[in-house]
Amino acid sequence: MSEHKSGFVNIIGRPNVGKSTLLNDLVGERMSIISAKPQTTRHRILGILNEDDFQIVFSDTPGMINDPKYKMQAAMNHFAMTVLEDADVLLVMTDVLEDRYIGDEPIIESFKKCKAPTFLVINKIDIDHAKAEDLAVYYKELLEPDNIFLISALNKVGTDVLLEKIIEAVPVHAPFYPKDQLTDKPERFFISEIIREQIFLQYHQEIPYSAEVVIQEYKEVEKNGAPFVFVKAEIYVMRKNQKVIIIGKGGSNIKQLGIEARKYIEEFIGKRIHLELYVRVKENWRNDDRLLKSFGYVK
Repeated sequence: MSEHKSGFVNIIGRPNVGKSTLLNDLVGERMSIISAKPQTTRHRILGILNEDDFQIVFSDTPGMINDPKYKMQAAMNHFAMTVLEDADVLLVMTDVLEDRYIGDEPIIESFKKCKAPTFLVINKIDIDHAKAEDLAVYYKELLEPDNIFLISALNKVGTDVLLEKIIEAVPVHAPFYPKDQLTDKPERFFISEIIREQIFLQYHQEIPYSAEVVIQEYKEVEKNGAPFVFVKAEIYVMRKNQKVIIIGKGGSNIKQLGIEARKYIEEFIGKRIHLELYVRVKENWRNDDRLLKSFGYVK
């Protein structure tokens, strides 16, 4: 019988290079919200891939922000930097749409200091494969990574080879988590993330970046002989006019938000739900230490 392998594989990179898409592809579950807008991921999220002879604990992190303007963004950077503490393999992601990194950026410095095997992943090769190859040459000299992978996470191109190399690189170790566990986050967290994802998709300009979602109530009952879940969620925004936009004329916007979010929540938890959404105004919450703590950004 082969030895069991386990390890932490941590993913860092700038916003919107495809870290969440890659995590969802590798784990096979919808762990991280995905949006075309940058800075969608705000927390460090673990996705656990289990097979008989290995367990890979993937960690998706917020995109690194060079000049954080709020305490929330500083907390997001902290989440991203914690991946160096427990990485058995470090993945640094970029894509063909990005300009090349400046040598003194935190991501580059972190990469160079990391003692774990370092994999550079260049995403979105379906857009410009020639540029991806050019970037591979550039980064090989700049970073000297242990491996370079050209992939399209969205189209699942090259991700199978990446996974094979990850499994080879992680150490022999017993599982860190129970084999039936898929993540370190509770259902409430993912429900709030699904609602926040729909806010990113439905609203524009500053609204998604000013909104935070908190699940105030999650109660499971039996209805017509089947599980049924009542969910009450509060959406925090920073200004009254943002609340007006979220709700919409006659409640039309928040109704549509609820319809779309409920569909994906039911798919995620496998149960029918009743979803109630409320909007609260908390001015400058992104710089409020107490609220950031209650929202899980600081301990």
